Amino acid sequence: MKTKTIYVLFLVLTLLLTACGSNTSDETESEKEKYFTIGVIPVQTVGEMETAMDKLQTLLTEKLNRDVTVEVYPDYNGVVEAMNYDKIDMAYFGPLTYVVAHEKSGAKAIITQLIDGEPFYHSYIITHKDSPINSIDDLVANSKEIDFAFGDINSTSGSLIPSIELQDQGVFKSEDEHSFKTVRYTGSHDATALAVQNQQVGAGAIDSAIYNQLVESGKVDGSLIKTIWQSEKLFQYPWAVHKDTDDETVQKLKDAFLAIEDEEILAAFGASGFTEATDEDYESIRKAAIKQGIINE
Repeated sequence: MKTKTIYVLFLVLTLLLTACGSNTSDETESEKEKYFTIGVIPVQTVGEMETAMDKLQTLLTEKLNRDVTVEVYPDYNGVVEAMNYDKIDMAYFGPLTYVVAHEKSGAKAIITQLIDGEPFYHSYIITHKDSPINSIDDLVANSKEIDFAFGDINSTSGSLIPSIELQDQGVFKSEDEHSFKTVRYTGSHDATALAVQNQQVGAGAIDSAIYNQLVESGKVDGSLIKTIWQSEKLFQYPWAVHKDTDDETVQKLKDAFLAIEDEEILAAFGASGFTEATDEDYESIRKAAIKQGIINE
């Protein structure tokens, strides 16, 4: 009888522990669903974007009815890896980092920004106004005398597209193999613009929309800089969701971004508004990444 009683108590305790464990798991999953995390590449120096990202975080928390966290990462690749390892639910990528993230983890583009009503921008190569370099031909002819600056090595307009142009011109293969006096990577577009403005480098590659925004905001003196090369049109930076994001959340995100009119949020991206985007919009960047061996065909 005593043995039977102990057995019954053991069964009851086992059931209770199982139930508690199940509830804990359910609660953990429930808690996880309350949060939505967004990683943002540093299109400008991280500190310059903080206030705008705080406002975006508040806006999206309200629209999604979930606690949203927006974090500006210190470099482009960090955002790709965060998506790859399921650390974030959404990301603001450059076009190149997007196609890499799509290849690695299935990230899906849903939104991009508009610049003066269009979802396009260019890669610029810029020099100081007092520089004798006035064209890409001048740059190539005088490359041995030029300190050249790219932005982040994973930037589309600050690295990929201008590096292809300079490769085709026969003066650049890599950071260690080139015809310039020196080559450096500044890490952000504003750092490149300031390096050119302050004549710390002879020329640099930059995003056209961010450059214009830096000039308009007074952070860079446009009268001290000239553009000597412009790429073909590039489709703007995408906001992409994790591959497992449900359709309802995707639609809420689209609606929220399409309705944004806050000037500070828009200015952080040099944008006049937002519009929908799809993976197909980045096919030209995917081809460029394949050409450079960044992703496989």
